Amino acid sequence: MIELTRLNGSPLVVNSELIQYAESAPDTTLTLVNGEKVVVRESSAEVIDLAAAYRARIMGEAAKYSPPGPAYLSGLTSHDLPVETGDPSEQIEAAVNYAARRRTIKP
Repeated sequence: MIELTRLNGSPLVVNSELIQYAESAPDTTLTLVNGEKVVVRESSAEVIDLAAAYRARIMGEAAKYSPPGPAYLSGLTSHDLPVETGDPSEQIEAAVNYAARRRTIKP
């Protein structure tokens, strides 16, 4: 959920997963997947930034509860990883980058 501001100044919380597209002409109009339109003070770029930050926060929280690595990296050994860290997210990123360099997966 991202917090936006209606044109009248009242706050509005929107599920960013439901935004189908945003138009700026000159006010920012969000069209949701159900067809509802919402006009907000924030620019389209600000809405994108807020939505990306929300998704990153959700993905970061989910990573805390995820297994150590994706199934497609199960064939890699610890010797394949270019870094040895205690942070699982850094290990996953290092493994993905290594596999991409070896062309075993596409990043």
